Amino acid sequence: MKQSFFIDEKRPHDSASKHVSGLAEYTDDINEPYGTLYGAIGWSKEAHALIKKIDLSEVLKSEGVIAVTTSSDIPGRNDVGAVFNGDPIFPIKKVEYYGQPLFAVAATSTELARKAALKAKIIFKVLKPIVTIKEALKKKNFILKGKKIQRGNPTKTILKSKNYLKGNFTTGSQEHFYLEGQVAFVIPKEDKDLLVYSSTQHPSETQQIIAKMLNQKSNSITVLVRRIGGGFGGKETNFLTSSICALLASKTNKPVKLRLDRDDDIIITGKRHDFYSEYEVGFNDAGVIQGLKIKLSSRCGMSPDLSGAINERALLHIDNSYYLSDIQVQNYLCKTNTVSSTAFRGFGGNQGMMVIENIIDNISRYLEKDSADVRKSNFYQKNNRNITHYGMKIEDNVIQEIFNKLIKKSNYKKRYLKIKKFNLDNKYLKKGISITPVKFGISFTTIHLNQAGALIHIYTDSSIHLNHGGIEMGQGTNTKIAQLVANEFGLPFEKIKISSTNTSKVPNTSASAASSTTDLNGAAALDAVSKIKINLEKFIKKKYNLKQIKNAIYKNGLIKFNKKSFKFDSIIKEAYLNRISLSSTGFYSTPKINFNKKTFTGRPFLYFCYGASVTEVTIDTLTGESIIDQVDILQDAGKAINPALELGQIEGGFVQGQGWLTMEEIIWKPNGQITTISPSTYKIPAVSDMPKKFNVEIFKQGKNRENVVNKSKTTGEPPLMLAMSVFFAIKDAIASTSNYKKIPILDAPATSEKILMSLKELKNRVK
Repeated sequence: MKQSFFIDEKRPHDSASKHVSGLAEYTDDINEPYGTLYGAIGWSKEAHALIKKIDLSEVLKSEGVIAVTTSSDIPGRNDVGAVFNGDPIFPIKKVEYYGQPLFAVAATSTELARKAALKAKIIFKVLKPIVTIKEALKKKNFILKGKKIQRGNPTKTILKSKNYLKGNFTTGSQEHFYLEGQVAFVIPKEDKDLLVYSSTQHPSETQQIIAKMLNQKSNSITVLVRRIGGGFGGKETNFLTSSICALLASKTNKPVKLRLDRDDDIIITGKRHDFYSEYEVGFNDAGVIQGLKIKLSSRCGMSPDLSGAINERALLHIDNSYYLSDIQVQNYLCKTNTVSSTAFRGFGGNQGMMVIENIIDNISRYLEKDSADVRKSNFYQKNNRNITHYGMKIEDNVIQEIFNKLIKKSNYKKRYLKIKKFNLDNKYLKKGISITPVKFGISFTTIHLNQAGALIHIYTDSSIHLNHGGIEMGQGTNTKIAQLVANEFGLPFEKIKISSTNTSKVPNTSASAASSTTDLNGAAALDAVSKIKINLEKFIKKKYNLKQIKNAIYKNGLIKFNKKSFKFDSIIKEAYLNRISLSSTGFYSTPKINFNKKTFTGRPFLYFCYGASVTEVTIDTLTGESIIDQVDILQDAGKAINPALELGQIEGGFVQGQGWLTMEEIIWKPNGQITTISPSTYKIPAVSDMPKKFNVEIFKQGKNRENVVNKSKTTGEPPLMLAMSVFFAIKDAIASTSNYKKIPILDAPATSEKILMSLKELKNRVK
């Protein structure tokens, strides 16, 4: 058996000390050459209007202003849409959302640029905006054609079922609220080349978008990213900041930095899709779903952006962990006069999963059963009931093991009964508890994105330079990939140096998204390692006349062939002197992916991640406030590369999901103006909102059955869905006020106001 030296090691994040000391360099920290200019964006104060006139004369006259750019300054493509057109850098005739950029300013300071941008005189002919999902549905205003998946005959099956429910459910939008906002820094070079520093999850697409805008070749644009201060999907396709910054730099031929302040960032950039669903379900007395029909509608905003793929993933995750024999699910992609909704951790999967979890919860309450039992009765099985509604066989199912183990470990059954007694004894404080499962598919559903590249150099002092296409955004992917490389070479971790992601080193990279960054880039790095090892081993065998022996073992700085050992340092020097290549590129493409988007059938995912969480809450029925008393989590991370980093991801993902489902609420006025634009109006979880008891454990029996690096599983997106248990624990507490006889009506996020409204509505029904 191959020995692992740095795998399963709880090693700190490679930039941990820099993060806490302030020495970690982000885009805004880069030393600025003399003469650097600073940008600001002038944006629309109307959500839907024809542009009659833009007068920038006063802007140009303002102190410190060097240049102003509009659509007329763009020599190439005036669009930053990564998949579809529809996202103009600057609109020409019409604005379609409040906050849409109209022009940009370059000045000698950020303050002067922002002050100047406010002096623009813009005349609009205001049009009536479409703001909500229901408005768009009524007017059949869609951004893309929807999809439908059907298996069996759900209409007929529902009619035959003994029990029937229908209803609707809403999950809200969410602001990314990354610590580092949108920022870019562009330095002109000779021959119209540009060096672009950008806080982006997708350097290659940034490179291509800028090249097309300037009507240049991609090889004239180099994008560098050392790290970003959080992305969560919000920096996957948001190319406005870097494009506008590059346009200003190109026009002035001077370095330009463009950093959005927090308010502008929230106003201008995309959010999570909010979803509205309608459903009909037929089920038996055990709560087993027999027939199900769902209509999924989402607010996509003014352009397609990634809405097609996000809504598709919602359809693919409508099952969560449950076998649905007869099902019809279709979606509607609503065009609204709001900023384009975009990628956000979960990428639509979580919105789909919340719909089925709400249905399961309502079934349980209708039957007056413990929702844990109803969930278990609907689970996918090992040898039957194991084909998804889109035709993929589930081969790695461990949800039963995880669910049962967590029920026992969290003492769920006893706490369930204890909470019911508490609620009988307390008039104003009510407790709730819920356990929810997670099954989340891993891979890009756009097949060509499932690829990655890497570059490795070994220098003559045996130090190793590693570059790959992934983006370090706090998740620790650089640390984990360095651990993989160190392990393969049998060298100390400190021998590995990871440099900034660089489009001139590793080209045509995919976005760091879809929870695939380490899977893809780690495998590409190991491919590069294997090529170098082949070179080394051929050289050693030839020089030292080693025949008919097995491949080498790399351990403790040695290369071992049976009983012969060679120092790694010495071999590297010898190899160099004998003109042996010590450098290689690596490449990886995900196998087995085969999904037909026309028929919506096949295998869109390489594997699934599984997990479960139990949450206990207390609500105050007089104020609507909720407190999380205890959370217990069991998450399958496969054979974790670095358990410490995985635990951090699980905890962070859960809290972010908690924010989405309980407190983070985005509000648009009927005129399309967004009003929740700062921490004073938009609440994210604070330390005080953390669970009082927070027990997180990695499933020790976990092992990825697919050929993934170290047989690990990702912890990028799946943990966010664990927070579903918080929402349904709150719903359970509300239900207790009717002695669990009625189904509460509650939409997400379950804010204090919505909890009070739900309590009031339930009280009126009980009367």
